[in-house]
Amino acid sequence: MPLNASGATAKGVFATTANEKDPYTYQVGFGNRFASEALPGTLPHAQNSPQKNKYDLYTEGMTGASFVAPRGENLSAWLYRIRPSVAHQGFTRLPDNQDLESCFLPINPKVHISPTQLAWHPFALPSDNEKVDWVDGLKTIAGNGDPSLHEGLAVHMYLANSSMDKKAFCNTDGDMLILPQQGRLDIQTEFGKIMVRSGELCVIQRGMKFKVVLPDGPSRGYIQEIFGAHYVLPELGPLGGHGLANARDFEHPVASFDIDQSPWEIVYKVGGQLHACHQEHTPFDVVAWHGNYVPYKYALEKFVNVGSISKDHIDPSIFCVLTAKSKQPGVPLADFLIFSPRWDVASNTFRPPYYHRNSSTEFMGLLYGVYGGRSDGFQPGGASFETGFCPHGVSYDEFKKGTEADLQPMRISEGTIAFMFESSFMFTITDFAMNRSGKLHMHEPKMWDNLKAQFMNHIPQINADLKAANLPELGSEQKQ
Repeated sequence: MPLNASGATAKGVFATTANEKDPYTYQVGFGNRFASEALPGTLPHAQNSPQKNKYDLYTEGMTGASFVAPRGENLSAWLYRIRPSVAHQGFTRLPDNQDLESCFLPINPKVHISPTQLAWHPFALPSDNEKVDWVDGLKTIAGNGDPSLHEGLAVHMYLANSSMDKKAFCNTDGDMLILPQQGRLDIQTEFGKIMVRSGELCVIQRGMKFKVVLPDGPSRGYIQEIFGAHYVLPELGPLGGHGLANARDFEHPVASFDIDQSPWEIVYKVGGQLHACHQEHTPFDVVAWHGNYVPYKYALEKFVNVGSISKDHIDPSIFCVLTAKSKQPGVPLADFLIFSPRWDVASNTFRPPYYHRNSSTEFMGLLYGVYGGRSDGFQPGGASFETGFCPHGVSYDEFKKGTEADLQPMRISEGTIAFMFESSFMFTITDFAMNRSGKLHMHEPKMWDNLKAQFMNHIPQINADLKAANLPELGSEQKQ
């Protein structure tokens, strides 16, 4: 049985096994309704809100969707805690973080439009002479929409060198998909503890309080925050019942609680503003809980890649781990895609990414390894960006290799996980990313200068072929 922070056993769950890199255990399955108690008998039997809970615990409900949402989309949790969240001393507005942005409408003078590709070298960690925790180290790169509209998303980096102490964070604006790139994150939530390393994702949903400890020292990573929607598994269509990210590989915490009755600060993000809420007790005092509105993590190495085993490319949707719906049917607000080790076997196929202009906006990052064919200087901890319909593709050298290579089965992206935040909506870019990070480098279009019109070298042969077919030769109109 897994142990919680108080030494009590978590009962009645199917749990994973702890290991050296992750001392915690988890319940498994995506979208399940879970139940977990750190002390036996603290979950009420056959009801949610009894007149009196065992050990005088308080009942607290949490909803992640409208009360009347369809059953398949209805998200909620019931928590049984030592003191309820209403036991606090009020809210105080905090100074704005100039590097944190939430309104991405073009009328905001602090965001910018880019018609071309952009790239960033790895973002710098805080210097040793400043103490920056995970909340203070949030830096927004790009996004669309606004949280007050319940539509849109934000892309952030976190750059931190200090653990949070008697401090927690509660984001009421959106769900956060967190991707550590350097250093593990030891995340304490109201539902239990989650350890996340590079190569794993963690999702903390709207309204949940959590605290981040840095067990490996300074840490850097990426965040996608979605407003109004929640992440779901993509539909599999002709793939059938399994493949891509399998539901059984998602891991959820088990109940764990502290009995700390000392002062704490909870930082709330509301409409992009930061507010401090002080209370005389830990927010992590949930002894038992049940529901389906629960944080989770997933190891990206477990992703089941699919692809062409004959010829040509399949659309990049085959790399989708999680998706989030927009208000327009069939149009995703956000897709989270990964590019990880796999076989490439397609015959008579140009195997590098073909030159393309997509309707979607693309933001890419690299967790570890080497990923070719992207913006120059693409390194772990850096990023690249392309707005919708911005043409992109490989250099001439890569094109030449792709057209002349001996097409044997080969492993690609070995030892690498790159990811893409893709959206059907346009992004704007923040002041931090454009002007203050010091890491922006414009993509060099000269890499395509050698993509000459090789067609012109074949004009004599083309004209001979046209003549043989009794068709006008090229340029014959000009000769007349």
